[in-house]
Amino acid sequence: MADSSETRPVARATKPVSEALLNEKWDRAISSMIIKSSLGLSFGVVFSVLLFKRRAWPAWVGLGFGAGRAWEEADASFRRGDSPIRDALRR
Repeated sequence: MADSSETRPVARATKPVSEALLNEKWDRAISSMIIKSSLGLSFGVVFSVLLFKRRAWPAWVGLGFGAGRAWEEADASFRRGDSPIRDALRR
């Protein structure tokens, strides 16, 4: 028999849909920024070594292009407001 002093487990409140959607958009924006910036940086390093006699500016330009592209996609996702970007390549 159950003791009267035992407590029942309390059901956890789930996050509202808007908060879950916003969290998903932030996760997607941050991961996209990391991936695209690192790809831009790596292309810049390759071009720097192959074409520009190991100058630093192609790496920084590549990093900027990657970060800018990710920023624009995140901005479009936040401005749209209703749904996250499912596949950025199929617009």
